[in-house]
Amino acid sequence: MVTVNAISSDTIEIKGSKFIAHLMPISMFESEMERLRELHPKAVHWVSASRSLNEFDQIVESSGDDGEPKGTSGKPTLAVLQGHEMINAAIITVRYFGGTKLGPGGLVRAYAEAANAAHAQATLLPYEKLFIKKIECNYSNVSMVEYESVQKNIRILSKEFGEKGAIFTIEGTTDNLEQFYTVLGRAVQKL
Repeated sequence: MVTVNAISSDTIEIKGSKFIAHLMPISMFESEMERLRELHPKAVHWVSASRSLNEFDQIVESSGDDGEPKGTSGKPTLAVLQGHEMINAAIITVRYFGGTKLGPGGLVRAYAEAANAAHAQATLLPYEKLFIKKIECNYSNVSMVEYESVQKNIRILSKEFGEKGAIFTIEGTTDNLEQFYTVLGRAVQKL
């Protein structure tokens, strides 16, 4: 499985209609949909599809036709995500109507082609499951924890400062977390 960590987009034009597809991490879906609706107020459709893993490692898929004939836009867009084995990713395709009706088959091809064009522009990353953990350290070790988190590709989600020390909420792959704990040793306590 593969995923993305940035937005990529591409535009195709068919019989005067313009299809602008945006491929993005699932975490950006809501804000990007809002941004695209504001950016393209004269567009007629904002078709979407997404594919992600839930907390039980089950694949959750969704698609929306946004007023296009049922099954002619969201499903072909989702099929592109499935075909490329993408996970934790979403595609939003903005359509400007060009005056010529494409018919059901034409719409299916157009939305799939637009989604594939955005995929072709993307930098794909191998999917790795991330885990969220909490650790605690003395104030004297805060800078060392921050430095090692960068070195071991661990993301600091939050840090709280209490009476005894700092509590970090961190995120990383199993391997990166193990390396992080090994280097820091007794400087941190797992919570």
